[in-house]
Amino acid sequence: MSAHPVARLEEHLSDRDIRILEDIKRFRLLSTRQLQRLHLPAAPLGDHTTVSSATRGTTRVLGRLEQLGVIARLERRIGGIAHGSALTVWQLGAAGDRFLRARRGDPKRRRYEEPGRPFMRHMLAVADTAISLIEQANAGRFELLELELEPACWRRFTSGSAVEITLKPDLLVVTADAHTETHSFIEVDLGTEHPPTVLRKCRTYQRYFATETEQETRGLFPAVVWIVPDPIRAKRIREAIAADPNLTSNLFWIITPESMNRQLAPYSAPITTTSPKGGTT
Repeated sequence: MSAHPVARLEEHLSDRDIRILEDIKRFRLLSTRQLQRLHLPAAPLGDHTTVSSATRGTTRVLGRLEQLGVIARLERRIGGIAHGSALTVWQLGAAGDRFLRARRGDPKRRRYEEPGRPFMRHMLAVADTAISLIEQANAGRFELLELELEPACWRRFTSGSAVEITLKPDLLVVTADAHTETHSFIEVDLGTEHPPTVLRKCRTYQRYFATETEQETRGLFPAVVWIVPDPIRAKRIREAIAADPNLTSNLFWIITPESMNRQLAPYSAPITTTSPKGGTT
């Protein structure tokens, strides 16, 4: 895209519009509801008195951006992500990709295709986790010092056999208050992976922990927090980790979404009685 078309398109985009494009690029997929929470929050954080009016305003904004070709709606609509309703899911459009690349001087073009349903559900669940933390920070409950999405949060390291391995967390989060910081690698589990698959991922974390690379960089190893759908799944995964002699159980925390904000917020002492807490300074 040449400078002229970029400038012409920029005439139709507000600062908030550009922030929306940046977030869709950053998260890869976002629903209308998630974009409303990020950019048009209801009172007391935003100007809209109700969530319904904020959602209507978001729908109008997204419809205008869709007409400009900078965002595109996915054909698949996902039910059950929030309040059981079917949600429109958005990704960056071709014009939006060109616009952002031109602003950054980035020649690398990214392909945008219709993702499969499992991938879509997982990406939206990861986004929900991140947005909940952003909302907590915006409400003044804690500071959000770091929020790295994939692939920025991935870690490459070399194992004992000199084989390069890539550890792929869903998120890296650091929260803080006046007294403490909490560092967490986050895995969002929808209950679709068999426990052996979860254990293989845990062993990769264990191998990365053994390199001490992260500890040398930040002075500690973040807690590995698995967010699972329900207590039954949590118990099953927790017991599988405890039974694996190759894993250090207190490196991993298995929680449900109901305790997510409490677990990921700054803490100065353990909040459960199952194992000592890690990942805090």
